[in-house]
Amino acid sequence: MNFSLKKILPHILIIGGFILASLLYFNPVLKGKQIFQSDIMQYIGMAKQQNEFRALTGEETYWTNSAFGGMPTYQLGAKYPHNYIKKLDLTLRFLPRPADYLFLYLLGFYVLMLVLKVDFKLAALGALAFGFSTYLIIILGVGHNSKAHAIAYMPLVLSGILLTFQRKYVWGFLLTTIAMALEIVANHFQMTYYLLLLVIVLGIAYLIDAYKKQQIPHFFKSVGILVVAVILSIGLNATNIMATQEYVKESTRGKSELTINPDGSPKEASSGLNKDYITEYSYGIAESFNLFIPRFMGGGTYDDVGKDSNTYDAYIKLGATPVQALNEVKHTPTYWGKQPIVEAPAYVGAVILFLFVLGLFLVKGRLKWWLVAGTVMSLLLSWGKNFGILTDLFIDYMPLYNKFRAVSSIQVILELCIPILGTFALVRLFNDVERKEEKLKALKKATAITGGLAVIFLLFKGSLFDFVGIRDGQYIQNYGRSFIEAVKDDRIAIFNADTLRSLILVLLSACAIWMFLKEKLSEKLLVIVFAGLILFDLIGVDRRYVNEDDFVSSIQVQKPYQANAADKQIQNDTSHYRVYDLTTSNTRPSYFHNSLNGYHAAKMNRYNDVFDFYIAKNHLGVLNMLNTKYIIAPVEEGGAQVFDNTDANGNAWFIETFKTVNTANEEITALDSLNIKTTAILNNNQFDISKVTYQVDSLASIRLTEVKPNYLKYESSNTNDGFVVFSENYYKEGWQAYIDGEETSHIRVNYILRGMEVPSGNHTIEFKFEPQVIKTGSTIALGSSIVVGILLLGGLFYEFRKKNAKVVEGA
Repeated sequence: MNFSLKKILPHILIIGGFILASLLYFNPVLKGKQIFQSDIMQYIGMAKQQNEFRALTGEETYWTNSAFGGMPTYQLGAKYPHNYIKKLDLTLRFLPRPADYLFLYLLGFYVLMLVLKVDFKLAALGALAFGFSTYLIIILGVGHNSKAHAIAYMPLVLSGILLTFQRKYVWGFLLTTIAMALEIVANHFQMTYYLLLLVIVLGIAYLIDAYKKQQIPHFFKSVGILVVAVILSIGLNATNIMATQEYVKESTRGKSELTINPDGSPKEASSGLNKDYITEYSYGIAESFNLFIPRFMGGGTYDDVGKDSNTYDAYIKLGATPVQALNEVKHTPTYWGKQPIVEAPAYVGAVILFLFVLGLFLVKGRLKWWLVAGTVMSLLLSWGKNFGILTDLFIDYMPLYNKFRAVSSIQVILELCIPILGTFALVRLFNDVERKEEKLKALKKATAITGGLAVIFLLFKGSLFDFVGIRDGQYIQNYGRSFIEAVKDDRIAIFNADTLRSLILVLLSACAIWMFLKEKLSEKLLVIVFAGLILFDLIGVDRRYVNEDDFVSSIQVQKPYQANAADKQIQNDTSHYRVYDLTTSNTRPSYFHNSLNGYHAAKMNRYNDVFDFYIAKNHLGVLNMLNTKYIIAPVEEGGAQVFDNTDANGNAWFIETFKTVNTANEEITALDSLNIKTTAILNNNQFDISKVTYQVDSLASIRLTEVKPNYLKYESSNTNDGFVVFSENYYKEGWQAYIDGEETSHIRVNYILRGMEVPSGNHTIEFKFEPQVIKTGSTIALGSSIVVGILLLGGLFYEFRKKNAKVVEGA
């Protein structure tokens, strides 16, 4: 018992240290404050309706009317039955947000290092280098929580895979199943996809190694075990995966039927996102050096250069008061790379990058090669359009690659690989595999490469770079050339300061290792020195971008929007209608109203088409058919004004005739001149109707009598058979129509709306959102949970028996 406690105590202390480090970095959470995250503010606006419905009824709605005229909630935090792996995830994330994600970073990487048989002290050191990597902290600052969530579980997935290849089949299988299920539950499929690319690289390295060592049967046995583990992990997340896959086909991530753009020009054919959209955020080739030098290209799009800056002086010369100048320099356009917006540099750390280079010379074998290959693959793909030959190949031929945008974010893979190899450089330094002379030689090479690079940049920056930003022309027009020259001088000063900083950190790191090799520094002391250097290096940069200033009272986060006069005026109307807000691009309208606005990375494809063709151009006919009763517009003196649209069609209406078309292009262009109130557009190639004309008398009526996010009830009265158009988005997978309690088919009309034939007489018409995918997925998730539970208990029992057998045998 004492022996077991002695073995486990260091790990308990390390994990306690991770909890403490996470809370200390985000210490305002201890005072009840929350970090203000722009993306989470957008999410709160989008999800308010479904969250309020859940709180009020205890039920889950999988449809919301609050954004884009209505859409599924599958990617808006929907909660699914039998999602037990989510409960485990919430248990692991017991700390206040965002400290919980930082803790997961540290814990996951620590487990990975232990699986790789690294001493617990170096494992903790590597975890600090990974967890405090600037990009991983920055995404917490802006609210990319699901991305951080998925990244945090990456090391655990690798741990399970490596355990399996180490012939620890039971533990490897169990850990891979649970870790991969947690990875999927994070619900950021782009990050999971990038992890898959790294796993493929790892698999190739292990396959080559198995071939050389004549261990091919073991390799394929391991792969087989891992495949079963992944299948079970998918089963545990079946509902979310199936619902998302179903929705993807109808979203902007799926294939569009249109072959024209809003201006009539030909549209690029694609089964995924547009190539320009995918590569909009492409890392510059030279910009990659900010992995080593934090503000190599100026830092974020806008940075605070302070009072002692050339930009401050330039504002004073332009006539600004000292107070005004001090406020303006907080938003100095310091970034001179080519990306549209950058929150902060993806800084890995000068210290850990120096150790990574050292590892290139000290570490041998398959570990080194899959880490190096993963790093290079990640870097090259992050260049996007700046390295088109590779990017185009992946977009055109790599399955699913064209479903994701912002290719620069694939750098998360190198941000995982670099600390692993950097940590192993210290492992090799401490063991006797390499002779001291070889270690000294490797130290000289690493110092020459990293330190030499910094020296070259300091000496020849004027010849190598122009320090010109993509928006400098606008500033010259607004403020004059002398202003942008002052900004350029500040960019150069920032460049010099951070390059010198990285050079000093490299030299300090090299000096510490040299002293260790000369036996002037003990192994334990060297670990402490590097822990200090890594924390100083990374936290010093992290806090430039995420610090106490980003925290606000919890009420500001939970209720990010306050109703203004326009909102209050509209909210007096308790009927069912839509609002189009021209004053904002955020989710404020969705927070207060059923809105045509919204903020989401995967909008409904057909709605997005209509928005681009008509709504963005304020086309009144289309606004009317969507029952846009109120339009909020900006006024010259500031603020907003509400315009009542008395021509809105209402919730539903009988039509007289159809205009039939044969293609999606004809379907959407016909909306431009359509008499919305009397005529509907029908795509003949996709839907059938019994007739194309209907008699509508003056007494025919239909009115909405009950509305919930997932339920609509109408009462209709008509002396003739008729056809009704509903001002609701059509979504075939889930919405079921009923007339007097009997299920009835309905079709898509007017490119995005619902429509159905209604017989003569008085009838009750209902629409219920009852997605079959939720029922099927939940059943699979329940079954998978039972199987995993049985296997987990069986695996633990097997390992316990095997251990006891060894003890008896040894006795």
